[in-house]
Order: sequence, then structure tokens, then C-alpha cells
Amino acid sequence: MLIESISGVRGITEKDLNDKILISYAKGINEFCQDGKILIARDSRKSGEKILSTILQIILLSGRKIENCGIVPTPTLQYAVQSTNAIAGIMITASHNPTEWNGIKFIDKDGCFFNQKQITRILQLKNKFFNQNNFNYKLIKNDYCDNNSLIDNHIKKILEISFINFSKIKKRKLKIAVDAVNGAASKALPNLLKDVGCDVVELNCETSGEFNRGTEPIPQNLNLLSSLVVNDKCDIGFATDPDGDRLAVVDNNGNPIGEEYTLVLALKYFLESTNYKNPIVTNLSTTLAVDKIAIQNKVEVIRSKVGEINVVEMMKKHQSSFGGEGNGGVIFGDIHLGRDSLVASILIIALLSNSFTSISDLMKTLPKFYICKEKVSIGEINENDLFEKLNDIFKNNKRNNLDGLKILFNDEWIHIRKSNTEPIVRIYAESKSFEKANKLINNIKDIISKLN
Repeated sequence: MLIESISGVRGITEKDLNDKILISYAKGINEFCQDGKILIARDSRKSGEKILSTILQIILLSGRKIENCGIVPTPTLQYAVQSTNAIAGIMITASHNPTEWNGIKFIDKDGCFFNQKQITRILQLKNKFFNQNNFNYKLIKNDYCDNNSLIDNHIKKILEISFINFSKIKKRKLKIAVDAVNGAASKALPNLLKDVGCDVVELNCETSGEFNRGTEPIPQNLNLLSSLVVNDKCDIGFATDPDGDRLAVVDNNGNPIGEEYTLVLALKYFLESTNYKNPIVTNLSTTLAVDKIAIQNKVEVIRSKVGEINVVEMMKKHQSSFGGEGNGGVIFGDIHLGRDSLVASILIIALLSNSFTSISDLMKTLPKFYICKEKVSIGEINENDLFEKLNDIFKNNKRNNLDGLKILFNDEWIHIRKSNTEPIVRIYAESKSFEKANKLINNIKDIISKLN
């Protein structure tokens, strides 16, 4: 099934992302954009080469200049679009989806992903061209830009962050294991860490597209990285997803700390190293540990709908320089307004170098919460009726209806969101223990069961 949403387009290669779909999207983005150059890149999936080539050729035929940037992380392309005179960017990636999937993400000239209004217009144009039934094209020689220089420019910009004490990082001489899942960050992340004096032990750091573990950098997929950290006596381990916008952390004892705490660690260093007083932004499903760190530093937390572009739009609205999501996504606006595993890694090793302690001991100083997540079928229940019932049941609790329903308790919460593609709801719960978080989810599941 082709999934078209605010996050872009995703589908199974050949079956969903066939030539007719790709050509329609290429013509759509070409008509949508003002005059100017477009940059196009991909993650390392083997299907990406053909998808990129098809889109590139269609846009070249229109007479527009489009540069093939090859395999680079999504944040590297975002920074390249923002920092050059490009009018837009196209990233061929299915992010954390399995290898048989691929997709297309659209980047505006400011380096941000297209918002809902822009995506809606792209879909309209795609549908217009899809129905015209003209899908022939011929090969044209195209410009190929140096992806090494794009990565180098991205790293150079990160190394200019003024509040980071890079000399402390170099003195610490950290030993870091990196698992890039043979994805787009396979060169970029190790190169950044080596540039600041770290000893890097590489695992799955070839841009082969052979994903030798699950594509999401979640604890159950990080067993090999955990073993490598312990066996090679590393100070910390980093793992990315295939397009390199998300970062997960393994501590010095080989324990994954959970993606939620990537943002918490990065935020801690940012707030303690600056005099930043504007709000920070995260989504409704991200850990309360963010709020605890923000309160300690007298900074407001603003919550957005789930989804990177929703966080970014809220950051723009509130003039926020820092934000992110609890999936390992850290956003630092002084580099670009998008999730960036390279930015996340440098902030975390700066924190580690500043503290003169281990990452496992550092974790003990942070507020500890546990999140559980489930997808639950709602059967024949009308979604609006379900949310109306839940609002009534929890009418005495503090609630947020911005994105589904979030119900807040004392140091715990539950967030119920509907799916745009399936008859299910996604339930997220957080508390001081897994047992309490699971109890919150089971309570909602019981309510749904009774309504059926």
C-alpha cells in the first residue's frame, strides 16, 4: 500500500513505487517549485538508485537543473539545501522501514520538510499527472555533486557550534562504537567523531544497503553493538537508522538507554552550556524527563503534534532553537531545522567530556521514566465516539486534544492517537515503572473492549 502523508511518500519498491507513481511525483514537484536548482539524494537502499534516477531524469527533461548528491544522510541534504541556493531537495528514503520499502521526502529551500499545505498541493499535482497517462522518458546526462563535500560541509558547520568545548572532547579521547546499519550515515558519523579526536570502532558502516540488523535503532536491534561496546571497552555506542536522522545510545556497560534519552542527554548539555531561555519544543508522546530537565533550567516546554514537521513548525512559531522527538531525533536550529544524528552525537559526547564520568553513571543522575507503546484495533467503533467517551471518562484530568487525546496524571500520562491508514489507535503511556505504564494502557484497552 502506498502511504502518502505529511511525512512524505512510502511504499514497497516496484509494487507501490512504480514508474507511473515516481514520474507523477517528479512532474508534481517540478511544477510546484519556483525556478531554481533542486538537490536529490538517497539513503543506501539498493532500490534507491533506480528511484533517484527516474525522478532525476524527469526533472532534467523539464530543463531544470537538478544535482545528484548520491548517498548522504537526510540531515546532510537538509543542511545542503538550506546553505546553498537550492530551491528544494528530494530525499529518497523510507527511514526506519524495512529494506523492501522506500520513499520520497520533500525539503523546502529553508532545509525543512514540506508542511501539510505544501504536501497537499504536491499530492494534487501528482494526481493530475498520474491521470494524464504520459510516462515515457529518455536518459539525459546529469550533474553529479560530490557527496563527500556535502558531508564535510555539514561536519564543518557542526564543529562551529560556539558553546561546545571541543578541546575537552579531544582531551577525553573517547572510544566510541558506531553502528550505522550500513546506511547513509556510515561515513558521516564516524568522520565527525574522528575529527574531534575520538577512537571509532565501526560496525555496519558501509553504505551497502545491507541492513544487518533491524532498521530502527531500538534496544532489541542493538545486541551486536552492545557486545562490541563491552568487548572493546568503549565509552559509549551510537546507532543510527538508515537515513541517519535518528540516534540511539548504548552505555559503557552495553545497555541501550532507550531512544527517549537521546533527546534528554542532548538537551541537558545544551541548556547547561548556554543561557538559552526561549521555549524548547517536543511532541506530545515524548518523555516527561524533558520537562524535568527544562524545569531545572527554568525553560518552558511546548508540545506539538507527533511528527518532525509539526515539531519544526512549532519551533518556528515560538522562535525556538532546540527541539526534538523521543525517537532519537534531536533538532538544533542553528545547524538546520531537522532531526540530526550528527548533532545529537556531538552534544552527547560534549556532555560526557564535561562530566568526567561514565555514561552509565551520568544516566543515574537523570529523571527516570518508562514508556510503553501498543497498537490496538478498535473494530467497529467510530473514532469520534471513542474519543468523546474517553474525554468524558477522564473529564476531571488535565487533557490535551491537539493530536488525539493525551491524559495527564501526576508524573505519568497516556496518549491515544488514531491512525490515518488502519482501524487502530496507537496508545503510548509513561510512568515511573513499566508495570504502571502497562496498567495505563490496559485501562484504555478495557474501555475499548467494552465499547465493542
